[in-house]
Amino acid sequence: MPECEALGIADGCVVAVGADALRWSRTVPAGDLRTVDLRGGFLMPAFGEGHAHPVFAGLEDVGPQVRTCTSVSEIAEVLRRWAGRHPGPGWIVGAGYDSSLAPDGLFDAAWLDAAVPDRPVMLRAWDYHTVWCNSAALELAGITAGTPEPVLGEIPRRPDGSPLGTLREAGAVDLLLAAAPASETTARVDALRRATARYARHGVTWVQDAWVEASDVAVYLEAARSGALSTRVNLALLADPRRFAEDLPTLLASRDRVRTLDHPLLTANSVKFFADGIIENETAALLEPYCTHRHSHGMRTWEPTALADAAAAVDAAGFQLHIHAIGDAAVRSALDAVAVCAARNGPRDRRPVIAHAQLISPDDIPRFAELGVVANVQPLWAQLDRVMVDLTMPRLGARRSARQYPFRSLVEGGARLAFGSDWPVSSAVPLDGIATAVTRRTAEGEPSGGWIPAELLDIATALDAYTAGVAHQAFADLRDAPWGTLTLGSGADLVWLDTDPRSAAPQAIPDIQVVETWLAGHTTYRRAAAS
Repeated sequence: MPECEALGIADGCVVAVGADALRWSRTVPAGDLRTVDLRGGFLMPAFGEGHAHPVFAGLEDVGPQVRTCTSVSEIAEVLRRWAGRHPGPGWIVGAGYDSSLAPDGLFDAAWLDAAVPDRPVMLRAWDYHTVWCNSAALELAGITAGTPEPVLGEIPRRPDGSPLGTLREAGAVDLLLAAAPASETTARVDALRRATARYARHGVTWVQDAWVEASDVAVYLEAARSGALSTRVNLALLADPRRFAEDLPTLLASRDRVRTLDHPLLTANSVKFFADGIIENETAALLEPYCTHRHSHGMRTWEPTALADAAAAVDAAGFQLHIHAIGDAAVRSALDAVAVCAARNGPRDRRPVIAHAQLISPDDIPRFAELGVVANVQPLWAQLDRVMVDLTMPRLGARRSARQYPFRSLVEGGARLAFGSDWPVSSAVPLDGIATAVTRRTAEGEPSGGWIPAELLDIATALDAYTAGVAHQAFADLRDAPWGTLTLGSGADLVWLDTDPRSAAPQAIPDIQVVETWLAGHTTYRRAAAS
């Protein structure tokens, strides 16, 4: 990242750099000039968010707050108190519980019944691939011992065949969502207002919403019209394998609606595919069986040929691919699908995205660069937290566990790395992710040398992945004022930090504060003390 002592900003662009900026400032009438003294701080390109779910994140604020709970009993008590403060017959909906709080991530409806027996309760797990509900919710959804196993989902059961209360993946979760009331558009717009304002507070100016269903498009259009967005947002429209042929016209129509609005903060240029689930549910697709021998190789949300055909169809329509692939079999299928797109549709600037890429066969790492695939990874996940120790590693075994999150291997293989948080699955704060990328240690500093130290990143590479890397994913260089770098002619998407993260102790990086954030030269966040 080149350094300079000053920048000149006009009309949302960098118009002068270094000593030229100081000379330029003397030509601007005093009434038109705002001078910012960084007071020893650090100005850099604003962060980008390469993979997140801002509507989900914003909605978490209005339900029972269970994300920080450290036991099942604590969750039950939070729900009991919340129900008392919000009386009535309606559903109680929350999110973010820790899946590692119960053996194998299996939670019993009876535990919720004891807290709230007379109202339906639905809690999403931290991973958003799993739901825990009480008996009243199961009854309203019609989920019984006689309910067949759904396509692309799992209903864990008791020995007598009755549903336990945990539902895994979309096919099962959708059974419950069909019975639960959908949140109103106003509530979802407010959720976006809160979520994007929080991103601005953390120095972020562009967000990839990585899971947008048809009903969400109207929410985004209203959020843009009403001024609720504090960041740019690109929508990745969901492609569902159960009805893709019928959905393709809807994907095209949704993109047309966004283009017709022509709002500077909103685009819909991507299509989201789930190639698999997650390792903790044993639904991530693996090349070799799980060590627990319960689910064999996991679950493919799309069979490889179907994924390739659907990817080629949306690629031909000009969409960017954004493929969730966690297991090594899913990553291989995603790479194969990208190759099919190029073979069928010819060369173009695609920048396909494979998100998460938690486990990659060594044979497939070079293919990211060969196919021009952006590896959008979540650096905060590369640590030995409870979920990793209690749920992930026992399912993978020692050999495969030691190959997780191969960030440096991807970079050394020539791949373009872009960071994302997957918020609300994990912290939306880029500096938290950067600290983990360069240490691979928990907040408590364990292990001292970092987990899988061969995959540690240096601070410059980590900063690049959260700025220029995401800008590359976003095609920002094709804009009239490209963001992601600070060079002459670039867009003035900036973040002012109180400390240079390159000189901070790695474990102290999360303590660095954002002082001000600018989007195209306009302040979207300013710390009160900075005014």
